[in-house]
Amino acid sequence: MMQTAARAEVWRARVAEWWGNLWRWVLLAAGAAVSVYVILNQGIENGVFSAAAIALLVIGAAVTQNKPMAIALMSMPALFVVERVGLGGLELSVSDVVLAAAFGTAVLLGTRPYSRALRQLLWLNLVYQFTTLFTVIVNPYVANTVEWFHAWLLVSGALVVGWALGRGGHARLALLLIIATACVIALGTLVTGVLQYASGNFSAVYPAVPLPMHKNFAGTAMAFAAVVAYANPAWMAWSKNWARAAFWLLIIGIVMTQSRQAIIGLIVAILLLALRRGSGEHSRLVLLLIIPGAWLVIAMVIDQVESQNQFNSVFQRVQWVREVYALWKLAPVFGHGLRYWYNDTTAPYQPPQAELEVLASAGIFGLIGFVVMWVGIVFVLWHVDPRYGTLALAVVISRLVQGQFDLFWIAAQVSIPFVIAGICLGAKALAESHPPSPAAAPGTGFAPRQAARAGRALT
Repeated sequence: MMQTAARAEVWRARVAEWWGNLWRWVLLAAGAAVSVYVILNQGIENGVFSAAAIALLVIGAAVTQNKPMAIALMSMPALFVVERVGLGGLELSVSDVVLAAAFGTAVLLGTRPYSRALRQLLWLNLVYQFTTLFTVIVNPYVANTVEWFHAWLLVSGALVVGWALGRGGHARLALLLIIATACVIALGTLVTGVLQYASGNFSAVYPAVPLPMHKNFAGTAMAFAAVVAYANPAWMAWSKNWARAAFWLLIIGIVMTQSRQAIIGLIVAILLLALRRGSGEHSRLVLLLIIPGAWLVIAMVIDQVESQNQFNSVFQRVQWVREVYALWKLAPVFGHGLRYWYNDTTAPYQPPQAELEVLASAGIFGLIGFVVMWVGIVFVLWHVDPRYGTLALAVVISRLVQGQFDLFWIAAQVSIPFVIAGICLGAKALAESHPPSPAAAPGTGFAPRQAARAGRALT
């Protein structure tokens, strides 16, 4: 009788567990259906992407039961893929799709409650979303509404994904995947550049391997990873030699792209990392990069100005700024709508500067929200423990600086730094949930013998 009762109790527990997880499986099935639809919508010519997507879906389904953050981890390399995918009448990038999938995983399976710093960042992004809601109402068209949700996903969604990875103990692996993917781009830039230089063409390199990329995207993406490799925080427990090798490889790739905004953003981030107290020991020799980096940017700009070519990037940007400013004056309060350039024939291009884009898209209301959001983000991350907060602050500041010289609301170029920031906050929360032993090594949260194994403890 006792055995029968015990068996019945076991079965009741299993049924209760199954019923309690049923909603997760329903959502997973819905996500799988959407993934299949996206895959089928690519057409035969994109068979490689379809096969890769199917493989990732199968692997994710196989390991999710024991590794809740497997899908989110697998999304790290895919965040760098900006190839377009079709979803009904919408045009999204692969980066957008995988970020949405990772966000769903993070919300359903991630650890809560969120830390105070993360909640503050989410509220700050909500302030911006609220101020841009006015332009969505005033300018009713599909791209406007879609972009409103898209912008929220790029900031808040990316923060939640990063938090779930860091808090779940996967901070080290997630950051290594980001660096490794950027290094693949750097190697592709190197190969493309060598072939280009061999033909006598020493202009900016547009990587063709592993995928065709614009030089500015490749440069900024590599810059984010270079910031992580340069910071190499103690809690990441990564070999200094490997970090140094990855950093210099990424620097070579960035220089070959001649992406000015990437170079300027990287310089600012390195200055912040090297000079802020408590952020760790950094080689002061790297600071010498500031001189040739600044000289390279200034020399390129002077060369374009002296050429008097009205179609080069400098003169073209000046002309675009004038046109967008004139367009904004026609709707100064609420703007013309997010992604207005899809419908406006007078200025059918994305403004090449962050605040100008927000002003033309969402008007004065949107710009106020944008400024409040960014001032708040800097304030919050500045007051986070420097062992974690400095890296988070450096990558998002790098993105803001980049946005002063080129397009801002671009999928991967916004989501990647906020994912990294979320990882830092999650790693901090995980460390605080496990009090360090009395003999812990400074800045690691582990005893000296454990410090060498910190990476395995965080993955």
